[in-house]
Amino acid sequence: MSRGMMSLNAFVMATGHHVAGWRHPDAQANGGLDIEHYQHLALTAERGCFDALFLSDTLAMLPGNLDALSRMARTEHFEPLTLLASLAAVTERIGLVATVTTSYNSVDTVARSFASLEALSGGRGGWNLVTSSNAEEAFNFGRQTHFEHARRYGLAREFLGKVREHWKARNVSPVQVLAGASKAGCELAAAHAEMVFTAQPELAGAQQFYRELKALLPRYGRHAGQLKIMPGLLPVVADSQADAEALYQQLQTLVQPQVGLSLLADIAGGSDLSVYPLDGPLPELPATNSGVSRRDLLISVARRENLSIRQLYLRMAAARGHLVVVGTPSTIADCMEQWFSEDAADGFNIMPPFLPGGLERFVDSVVPELQRRGLFRRAYQGRTLRDHLGLSRPTYLDPEEALTAHG
Repeated sequence: MSRGMMSLNAFVMATGHHVAGWRHPDAQANGGLDIEHYQHLALTAERGCFDALFLSDTLAMLPGNLDALSRMARTEHFEPLTLLASLAAVTERIGLVATVTTSYNSVDTVARSFASLEALSGGRGGWNLVTSSNAEEAFNFGRQTHFEHARRYGLAREFLGKVREHWKARNVSPVQVLAGASKAGCELAAAHAEMVFTAQPELAGAQQFYRELKALLPRYGRHAGQLKIMPGLLPVVADSQADAEALYQQLQTLVQPQVGLSLLADIAGGSDLSVYPLDGPLPELPATNSGVSRRDLLISVARRENLSIRQLYLRMAAARGHLVVVGTPSTIADCMEQWFSEDAADGFNIMPPFLPGGLERFVDSVVPELQRRGLFRRAYQGRTLRDHLGLSRPTYLDPEEALTAHG
């Protein structure tokens, strides 16, 4: 049964999502601090009629040693809200979504910043609410330890309620995005999210997540059409399957071991795996107050496929546990159509492996194929992010009351 058009976000990460993507000839290695680079990316995504440009953020250096971090070309980048305010001036239609944590920010700053982005962009803003998966952030804000996981979500509900009081008074309603897949994250999403970004590497798991999260919505007086579930997808695109596989292997060979280990440390909540044999199994990982759902995904993949540490970091190098599709425009569109039509996704956060080339290839080849199949718009029909997503303005329910109002 047709569910209309799929949604697409361009998830932009400085030089690209593959951990070695910055080393590809079609990548701009210094793109993280180049405003013209980001302007080009925003205009390319808008040319492709994407719903939104999506930016991540962290308030501390990524876990790992300096040697590894110096080989990743993703540690220096603009603050997302400042960058999106600038990009609002050179774009007309595309949505602008920024990641901002509730754990280490003030309510007034977040509320006013997004209200400003709404005014500057003409209603194209979105807030990706996170609770900080990087435990290193605590040290930058006078704490010796990161907030415990359940405590972070309790603080997030309180924070969100206060932000919405500000927005209601100002008559603005940025689209609410969440990215948590833990039980607490799913409950918060079911009550308040309008878009959920999730890591789902295979179809069956994605369908289960989709089904279970949508089933939670009636508890909070909501229906399925009020929430877009958008898994991440890293496309490796070429004119032939052989060329696409060769491109993927080229990227994989560019991964340096210290970078791969640093990437695993980040996903695993800071665990240093460099003391273990690269070709040995993943050891038991200690509990963490960093990101829980992505750490669990890492362990699940390693155990299910019996991967060594080296094999695991190569597996994570491309997209950190998100779906990776290698092939022609038709092959990639086939996968997207299957996930969309078989209730695994309402759309996708597209994660180019390198930038700007990876995004240009997707817009110039995969988007036309999706349009030809009637799966994606050929032109914008509205001017706001809510227009693109088919979302009405929300009736704000207090986040604390929501936990009991429909229990």
